[in-house]
Amino acid sequence: MRIISGSLKGRKILPPKGLPVRPTTDMAKESLFNVLINRVDFEDIRVLDLFSGTGNISLEFASRGVQDLTSVDQNFRCCAFLTQIVGDYNLSGVKVIKDNVLKFIERNHEPFDVIFADPPYDLPWLPEIPSKILERNLVKADGFVILEHPSFKRFSEHPNFIETRKYGQSSFTFFQPFTNPK
Repeated sequence: MRIISGSLKGRKILPPKGLPVRPTTDMAKESLFNVLINRVDFEDIRVLDLFSGTGNISLEFASRGVQDLTSVDQNFRCCAFLTQIVGDYNLSGVKVIKDNVLKFIERNHEPFDVIFADPPYDLPWLPEIPSKILERNLVKADGFVILEHPSFKRFSEHPNFIETRKYGQSSFTFFQPFTNPK
């Protein structure tokens, strides 16, 4: 894994062996950020990275100038690794929180501009993630949720669905906090 663009461009992310993660591929990540660059001003947004794992996505956001970023994962080793990288790269705007994502969603009351969620693909409540986030008003009115999921899962019937981008076995689906007229 590597950081694609920004102030940390080209740096490799070398997590310790044995972390329970499935990192977003560099190709999919680059494609996602090519979409985002036309939708957000990275320096002016609040970002929440749920199921952050190695911090691959968080580090890409931080490298591109995001100054208010929260990364949540329940695995101690993942959080320790990301905390070390945040310190090594002096990324003062990145907060790493060790917590159960569902409990974090239920307790949090501050809205974000972008929420990225990359849950384990076998998570039983994966299809409920966008609704749980949107019901808690965790996304600003002009913000959105991005869910990474296996490409065979479909979300086009969700009332807040905007679009899906497919990259091999993985897809990114975008949701906004309004009812999408069809």
